[in-house]
Amino acid sequence: MRPADIETLVVPGRPALRGDLLLTAVKHPDLESNAHHSALRRVGLGGGDTSWTQGPHDAAPAISPDGRWVAFLRAGDGEGAEGSAQVHVMPAAGGEAKRLTAVHLGADAPVWAPDSRRLAFTARVPEAGRYGTEDADGEKPEPPAEAPRRITRFDYRIDDVGFLRDRMKRLFVLDAVAALDAAELPALEPISPVTYDVDGPVWTPDGERVVVAVPQDWDRVETDYRDLVAFPAEGGEPELLVACHGYAEQPVFGPDGTLFFYGSSYEDGHREACNTGLYAATIGTGGPVKARRLTDIETVDVESGSGPAVPVNGEVLMAVRNRGAVELRAVPASADAAVLADLRVLHDGHVVVRGFAADGDTIVAVVATPETSGDVVVLGAGGPRVLTDYSKPLRDKGLRPVEELTTTSPDGYPVHGWLVLPEGEGPHPVLRVVHGGPFAQQDWAVFDEAQVYAAAGYAVVLGNPRGSAGYGQSHGRAITFGFGTVDVDDVLALLDKALERPDLDSSRVGIMGGSYGGFMTSWVASHHPERFKAAWSERAVNAWDSMVGSSDIGYFFVDSYIGTDPEVLRDRSPLTYAADITIPFAVVHSEQDWRCPLEQAQRMFVALRRAGADAEFLLFPGEGHELSRSGRPRHRVQRFDAVLEWWSRHLG
Repeated sequence: MRPADIETLVVPGRPALRGDLLLTAVKHPDLESNAHHSALRRVGLGGGDTSWTQGPHDAAPAISPDGRWVAFLRAGDGEGAEGSAQVHVMPAAGGEAKRLTAVHLGADAPVWAPDSRRLAFTARVPEAGRYGTEDADGEKPEPPAEAPRRITRFDYRIDDVGFLRDRMKRLFVLDAVAALDAAELPALEPISPVTYDVDGPVWTPDGERVVVAVPQDWDRVETDYRDLVAFPAEGGEPELLVACHGYAEQPVFGPDGTLFFYGSSYEDGHREACNTGLYAATIGTGGPVKARRLTDIETVDVESGSGPAVPVNGEVLMAVRNRGAVELRAVPASADAAVLADLRVLHDGHVVVRGFAADGDTIVAVVATPETSGDVVVLGAGGPRVLTDYSKPLRDKGLRPVEELTTTSPDGYPVHGWLVLPEGEGPHPVLRVVHGGPFAQQDWAVFDEAQVYAAAGYAVVLGNPRGSAGYGQSHGRAITFGFGTVDVDDVLALLDKALERPDLDSSRVGIMGGSYGGFMTSWVASHHPERFKAAWSERAVNAWDSMVGSSDIGYFFVDSYIGTDPEVLRDRSPLTYAADITIPFAVVHSEQDWRCPLEQAQRMFVALRRAGADAEFLLFPGEGHELSRSGRPRHRVQRFDAVLEWWSRHLG
């Protein structure tokens, strides 16, 4: 796989299924337009697929309960509402799609009511005079000319989105069938207030209300707790349904009216490295209720990014992280703290379930593997049956095999990872690539970075050291107040295991990573420079003291993982040890990164140069923290080119 081959990374979105109608939004980077192209495809339950829409920016299909309509999001190429994602509806039998909304900053995914007539969705609504809207004088000021923002809270911005509190996310209800017959777009007013965000709408079974997650106590006091509330669909005061001792997200109703949702408890005082669980609540008329956790807090970690739970036949389907896999499991609706080993397996192995859906006895999923970026499969008694072959162009480029690695750290702790080998007999130069998070997991899905580096002749070592997700909550919390300790041991132990092979060259080893992986790169380069020939540290945390105030999450993340003692912050900061870095060092960052802000890179680069280090600074304009995963396609290719040029210079 070469850098430009990212165009072959075709990823289907969460499927929509009703009867024999199965739809998914298929997305891939497009270098010519320097954007990501997405269109809807219809997948046959017997195999194969056909075009449903042409794109270029169609997503989030939702089929009405009666099977007559398909709602989805379509973005254009204009400014404001013309270029933002808007709700469209088309007949399920095929035909022209009609646009139904004109919300200025775009709509989120639409959700059908039980009557197959109305849709609910959320959308950010800007203050007047911001983001291209008219101010009180009827003018549309450019961003640099907007009025100043008055900020009174920590949670005023987020990476990859921007400022938040001047464009709150609000709830809308739309009579889609009436709008289809109307000559003009309907005038829509939000049914939630401007004082707090709402998220994850779902209709109550009777179609009278819409349930959403909101900040606890209606956001009157800044909090990271989230409760579930219900808004009358016709407008009116919301009702608190479930009071949570942590966060709640992605609510969904079961056939008997039970409300299921994902969440995590903060009752033990932790805010980070918390396994996400499945909860259930029986909604009554006597005020807010407390939910019960169906899954074990230590062994079960739900992958909420794969979509909401799906109740079916007395069970609840959900995706869970497990040793680099994302598996599809079933939880009995009556379960109480069920452990992972007791959850019925629908799909596991070397797989990453990216989305799933069910209708009756038919269950489908979008699944990635070491050889695929995602295909649609149907699950049944005879095992999974693959319906699509979206990754054939990628495989035709030549993917390198992935080998599993296991070893132990110096204290005897087990360490798990992978090795991606290049062609030829070797001995090959080696790259130790460390993932971000840290509470995330390197997984079994095809990884474009490892494939590009392996194709260029490098053996790539990947893994999940302590601090990662997918190996139990205790594994994830092992580095709380301990960054740069046992996680370093695990990173190096896995490298040492790989270097036992005679076809790897232990004299030509580099280390690289982004975010937490960038921290690890900076830390190891200063504490173990003899192990590596060079380092590539990207979007890194280098100084915890300034991270507290400059990062969008720093005000709680640093306290949770490092603490508040200034001496400890200094001791755990790679910047403190910049003068000890004696190997060539690349500092790589994006200008608009608000997660690990630009100052983290600037301070490190200046400290390295002042210490006389061989350091370079590569700065990407117009990108945020997610550059390597979802940045502009040409920047992603340019980044790959820079990475390969760097390692060609320093590893030969």
